[in-house]
Amino acid sequence: MTLAAATNANLAEISNYLIYSSMAVYTLAFFAHIAEWTLGSRSKVARTAAALTAPDRQTPADAPKIQVQGGGTAVLEKPKVVTRSASGTRDVPDGPGAHGGTESGDLYGRIAVSLTALAFLIEAAGVTSRALSVQRAPWGNMYEFSTTFSTVVVGVYLALLFAKKNVRWAGLPLVTTVLLDLGVAVTWLYTESDQLVPALDSYWLWIHVSTAIFCGAVFYLGAVGTVLYLFRDSYEAKLARGGKPGRFATSVLERLPAAASLDKFSYRVNAAVFPLWTFTIIAGAIWAGDAWGRYWGWDAKEVWSFITWVAYAAYLHARATAGWKGRKAAYLALIAFACWLFNYYGVNMFVNSLHSYAGVE
Repeated sequence: MTLAAATNANLAEISNYLIYSSMAVYTLAFFAHIAEWTLGSRSKVARTAAALTAPDRQTPADAPKIQVQGGGTAVLEKPKVVTRSASGTRDVPDGPGAHGGTESGDLYGRIAVSLTALAFLIEAAGVTSRALSVQRAPWGNMYEFSTTFSTVVVGVYLALLFAKKNVRWAGLPLVTTVLLDLGVAVTWLYTESDQLVPALDSYWLWIHVSTAIFCGAVFYLGAVGTVLYLFRDSYEAKLARGGKPGRFATSVLERLPAAASLDKFSYRVNAAVFPLWTFTIIAGAIWAGDAWGRYWGWDAKEVWSFITWVAYAAYLHARATAGWKGRKAAYLALIAFACWLFNYYGVNMFVNSLHSYAGVE
């Protein structure tokens, strides 16, 4: 074995070690998020006390006072901030977050985010080591794609947190699915590092696949927001009808952002990344022209990429149509993401395609 081959083999082993290490840290982050939700769960007595001392039932300490005729003072209360939703829907304030307004819950939430950031750095180092071991982009098979995808998902989430966006509610589902993704990758999708098949050996790999991974990461966050929107919307609708949700539903759903906020978040991230998904398909067509001498051949991956594009286009169009806002549009968004998932897993693993580079039998 040459020195270069030995170095590459060592880098591949280091990559595997780092991926497993990141899984261990993600597991700690998972338990920290569980602690955040558990300690943030307020008892009935605590919720009643909070309701009795809510901002609309008390005088804020920092509210400005004005002198009125007769020598007394009056208090100008700050207006209650609510999230404006689409016409015909409810206007309600966002929940306090997974920590439920408790210091201990917030502490564990911050610990969870810190552990997630640490795991992200370790996993990113693992992906980089894999790339160095084969001296190419680490997207030649499903194992490499999956590890890179989970890294980018967490990176987008942390970037939104760094930008002061209210997305910490996505922490627990994010870490859970990342662990599942990595578990599938190391158990069933693992492939020894090797060189690319000829069709992939192109600079278009960096352009087309990188944008596809980033789009998938953003689509995933949009899907999480959409699922939580459906639960929160049902919760708010039941309260509006005078119903009484179950204790578990109340404890969890009351802490999420308002349905209108979740709906707006999902729409914005899907709308923002849709043009990039369009570019991804165009870049893939150009690459196909270089690799196979034709820009479009109705291959399974090409077809499902186009189906995904149509599904997201239908969702965005539905949001602009008066009769298809809210839950109907949310169902379309989930169908669109299901199409993306099938394009990600199903086509690569179960369909005979020119794009079947799973690397597993």
